[in-house]
Amino acid sequence: MQLFYTVRHGDTLYQIARRWELPVESLIAANNLSSPNSIFAGQQLSVPPGVNVIRVKTGDTVYQISKNFGVPTSVIIQNNQLQPPYLIQTGQLLKVPPGVPYYVVQPGDTLFQIASRFNVITGDHSNFELLMKVNNLSSNVISPGMQLIIPYAPPGDRGLIAYTTNRSGSYDIWIYNPSNGVNQQITNGLAESYSTPFWSPDSTKIAFIGKNAILMILNLADNRIAQIDQFADGLGVFLDWSPNSQEIVYTKPNGLVIYNVFTHRARILNAPGSTDAQWFPSGTDLLFQQADTKGVSQLFRIKTNGTGKMQVTRNTGGRLNNVRLSPDGTYALYTTPGASISIIYSVNLTTGNVIEVKGGPLAKNYFPTWSPDSSSMAFSATAFENLGYFSLLRTAGRQGMNEVTRAISDCFATPMTWSPDNRKIAYLSGCKQQGSSSEIWLMDLSHPVPIQLVEGGEITALQWSPLPITSLKKTYSNSVYKVRFQYPSHWQRVTDERYEGAGGFFQIAAIASDQSIEVVCQNEAFHQLNPYGTQPGIQHTQVQNQPACFIYPSQDQPAEMRNQAALIIEYPTPILIDGTEYNYFILWADQNHIREISTSLTFL
Repeated sequence: MQLFYTVRHGDTLYQIARRWELPVESLIAANNLSSPNSIFAGQQLSVPPGVNVIRVKTGDTVYQISKNFGVPTSVIIQNNQLQPPYLIQTGQLLKVPPGVPYYVVQPGDTLFQIASRFNVITGDHSNFELLMKVNNLSSNVISPGMQLIIPYAPPGDRGLIAYTTNRSGSYDIWIYNPSNGVNQQITNGLAESYSTPFWSPDSTKIAFIGKNAILMILNLADNRIAQIDQFADGLGVFLDWSPNSQEIVYTKPNGLVIYNVFTHRARILNAPGSTDAQWFPSGTDLLFQQADTKGVSQLFRIKTNGTGKMQVTRNTGGRLNNVRLSPDGTYALYTTPGASISIIYSVNLTTGNVIEVKGGPLAKNYFPTWSPDSSSMAFSATAFENLGYFSLLRTAGRQGMNEVTRAISDCFATPMTWSPDNRKIAYLSGCKQQGSSSEIWLMDLSHPVPIQLVEGGEITALQWSPLPITSLKKTYSNSVYKVRFQYPSHWQRVTDERYEGAGGFFQIAAIASDQSIEVVCQNEAFHQLNPYGTQPGIQHTQVQNQPACFIYPSQDQPAEMRNQAALIIEYPTPILIDGTEYNYFILWADQNHIREISTSLTFL
């Protein structure tokens, strides 16, 4: 839920943002302020997560701190579990959240306006229904003075986020779907806290180091898991897929291992002590880290057949860590020399020119990662060590220019991942008292307000799918209606012909008619009960080279129809069911999924 600060006389957005070390752009975006300089006393502002801890100085009292920050004393007391007479000690770390966990309804407010103002938005649409659900409202009627909890809504983005968590009791790989907010566990007791999911470029498989340090490949189409190899220690192992999603490369003490996941054959390239092996986009070359003949850490390039090994860098300093090749193969990022001091460098692989990235104030910069279009980098910069540590989520250009803080995590360091369209970054937070992270957040670079996606359990790693897939799929097959297609894997069977779940449904049947496809579609669309509303749209097309039509609902479709649309296809050959001949197949599904389902439909 969001927290709300009440503006005082003399406040400016810059001052409010500064109290919690926030980028002022984030505060503006959190409230969709069209005129940032025109805030007024008494106005409630949603304040994104920032540095909400202070160290108590001599003479401080709860009352004085609450006055300085402009938040009620009750907020400080409750968040720190203080007992009467609410004494605090010099040097004590004290939480100072930016306000109360509710918004007070003002005259003229509507749920639609409130949801739009505070970014309760899914797929560019105001999700006021979520406000009703969270606040247990039976209608959309609200009145001044009501206190509303303002939640975070699923953003509606495409692509899936794989992450490692123990929220089910053991560490496993889970999937979060930004389009509908659904979380789905996809392994059962197979991961460890160090497991990191690595998507294949075609987004059909996930590789990870799991139980007993075994390399596993999960095929998402059928949930089959192949055990490939085993390591002495699974911590810190980096995996990378070939551009065609057929091979995976990783390092072991004796060199680079290239494993083909289809033929199940492996070959080893001689490169003892190497790390961070990864594919160039050509699919014929690899980049990796290894010590040179003098024992100094360098980047090398080699052909996948083991020939043409070439040194790329001329490093004279410490070890090169966290090497990450840009998706276009022209630059590489790495950190050096170690954990206590960690500087990010960007190297042009054509010229060998190396540029230091400015980074955070403590020279502790971690988890550098490239945007999918190779134009930008993102990384975590540790800051505020006197307050128990926080991380600045920073972005910069490929050569370190235009560096800026985008958001703040309350973790010492946090992994992050880019959306397939380069617009958004998901990252970890929720490290209470320097513990493990327990939350996934998302931030849009063009509208930089953090949105919470996942909360619960320990979360240790995450990665967004390379392709903008909308859900994991299962295959549905029906021998009576002679069809096969894919559907979201979290939907559950209701009957043999109907499946449904969060975000949608499908149901199938057949139509016995000797009329043309145009007439059949017209009769279905304008059925006397108006299942698609009074002005449905009909779009004629072909599916599997057969005449077909989509029927889309109009805005006045009854709510109980759940956004139902239809697809009617003429069978290649009429089918017989209980002695009756049927010429047309019909699929009903929610409008958000019907086209996607149609692309995988085949006749048996």
